[in-house]
Amino acid sequence: MNKLNVRALGLALGIVWSMCIFLLGIFAMSWGWGMKWLESISSFYIGYKATFLGSIIGAIWAFFDAGIGGVLIAWLYNKLNKQ
Repeated sequence: MNKLNVRALGLALGIVWSMCIFLLGIFAMSWGWGMKWLESISSFYIGYKATFLGSIIGAIWAFFDAGIGGVLIAWLYNKLNKQ
């Protein structure tokens, strides 16, 4: 059975989640969509707001948050998958 590439999964999850968080900030700023989600997420992504700068700050937090999570998931999967 193949192992997961730890770095690739971390980067992929970091990029995808940061894009989602950035777009949520832009949508909330432009049309008010997802304000409740944004308010909830901003409680642990310090500086995340429904502004362009706030969206960038949230995307940076999200990249590291999901990137570290992806690395941990891949590492644990590879450890548990040993035969």
